[in-house]
Amino acid sequence: MSANRFVGKVAFITGAARGQGRAEAVRLASEGADIIAIDACAEFDSTAYDGATEADLAETVAQVEAQGRKIIATKADVRDFAAVSEALASGIATLGRLDVVVANAGICSGAMSWEITPEQWQETLDVNLTGVFYTCKAAIPHLIEQGEGGSIVITSSVAGLRGLPFLGHYVASKHGVTGLAKTLAVELGAHNIRVNTVHPNGVETGMQVNDMHALVQEYATTLAPIFMGSLPDQISLPEDIANAVAWLASDEARHVTGIQLPVDLGTLIR
Repeated sequence: MSANRFVGKVAFITGAARGQGRAEAVRLASEGADIIAIDACAEFDSTAYDGATEADLAETVAQVEAQGRKIIATKADVRDFAAVSEALASGIATLGRLDVVVANAGICSGAMSWEITPEQWQETLDVNLTGVFYTCKAAIPHLIEQGEGGSIVITSSVAGLRGLPFLGHYVASKHGVTGLAKTLAVELGAHNIRVNTVHPNGVETGMQVNDMHALVQEYATTLAPIFMGSLPDQISLPEDIANAVAWLASDEARHVTGIQLPVDLGTLIR
């Protein structure tokens, strides 16, 4: 592990209260980065699991500070462009710069595509796709003005590369951010700003899609096997994804842009 790849740099991370967002904040801080963190810290109408809390975000703050780094954490919803912009600008004003953007915030629920409610569809697209667009829209002008390049890493999913059952709205949103990242990579290349997506399969976070369990059991011998990996581990840890994000965000990947990096236990090769 390179111990100091982010010394003197600042990273902006969404969905930072727990799970992958927290792991990414702690990992980048462990290598020297200061952190600007946001999370909605709210319940979502369409999800079958508890939302992150302000206490969760405070725990992220404590873990980053335990690495000896600074963190500016704000309760802000990625669906609110003004709130995202204000939180980011305030963080930059305090910490002095911006180098890395990790657009990680997302939600997930399960249903057969024709049974997804209009409200489920809208909330999923608003958080997972529009929220990523707002995150990038808020951050990119700062990176361009700073004039020193940068890295944007967007959390997509195996669902951003494959048609997974029971997740039509989620799949649409994750394919959407994959396409957005490709366009941003093309547009921002001249500014030496790299844009890549990371594609996990299952990750052990607070995002447990409990409403999928019955569907997986019902279709255990037909549709459900598509979720199987090739490696023996059943599920990834948030730190496994944070490791990949740290590499993509670092100068070690300075010639890597516009890629889709699976960290998926080999599910896409089955």
